[in-house]
Amino acid sequence: MNQEANIEKQDSNGSVIFDTIAIIGLGLIGGSIAKAVQKYGLGNTLIGVDLSTKHQEEALNLQLIDRISSLESAIEEADLIVLATPVDVMVQLLPQILDLVTQQVVIDVGSTKTKLIEAIAKHPNRGQFVATHPMAGTEFSGPKAAIDNLFENKCVVLCDKEHSSPKAVKQVETFYTKMKMKISYLNPVAHDVHTAYVSHISHISSFALALTVLEKEKDEKQIFELASGGFDSTVRLAKSSPDMWVPIFKQNREHVLDVLDEHINTLAKFRSLLIKNDFEKFYQLIEEANTIQRILK
Repeated sequence: MNQEANIEKQDSNGSVIFDTIAIIGLGLIGGSIAKAVQKYGLGNTLIGVDLSTKHQEEALNLQLIDRISSLESAIEEADLIVLATPVDVMVQLLPQILDLVTQQVVIDVGSTKTKLIEAIAKHPNRGQFVATHPMAGTEFSGPKAAIDNLFENKCVVLCDKEHSSPKAVKQVETFYTKMKMKISYLNPVAHDVHTAYVSHISHISSFALALTVLEKEKDEKQIFELASGGFDSTVRLAKSSPDMWVPIFKQNREHVLDVLDEHINTLAKFRSLLIKNDFEKFYQLIEEANTIQRILK
């Protein structure tokens, strides 16, 4: 582990950066964080940790990281540890990582928070961990999916910051601010409810629509030839990795079920109106749906 004096360094603007950053999980988010670190000068050395030899080689070839290391060595060397694995792996790894840290700051980038924070709530090094969720991503995975500006002008949520050390929180806030992200603060339950509505249900809907169309395509081979940009955007998320999303649905099952029930009820309304030929009400529902432009403009 570097000396505490090395944890904070000053860039040309006088902002805190981390000397050595270890990224555990070299996929879309981990790789995009590596790109942001390089772009904005947030660290001097990037160490990668990943069980996949393919991901290791790709990350090195793409120059996302400076070198590959074992988990234990990366933790010892790093000043910031970024946990960017699937959320089920996070729950297993985070307690082990906190067992090994002293002054290092640890963050996660997971899409669920309650189970993860419960897993380390009483850990003696709990203060070195800051729970974060950068609200950004694509349907692609792996180091090759990493994007230069994935996080710019996006929101990052910090959860339970009152249980993290003020110094660690300040460093992490600076880290994300320099990525040009907007910071929000939520408790873990509120975070998981909100992500069920704005992210998790969108993925389930996309998976379901893709399966529906694939079933129909067995009989009508031209269906994909007629597909337009609207169809592509609607089912884009159906390309997302099950390795990432099944653990998310498992951990956030209760909230996703609540949202899914509401979604199914709304679909049933549209179905009923079609059966009744009630297009006046159908029109009203579409107009009501259009008001979401006020939020998403």
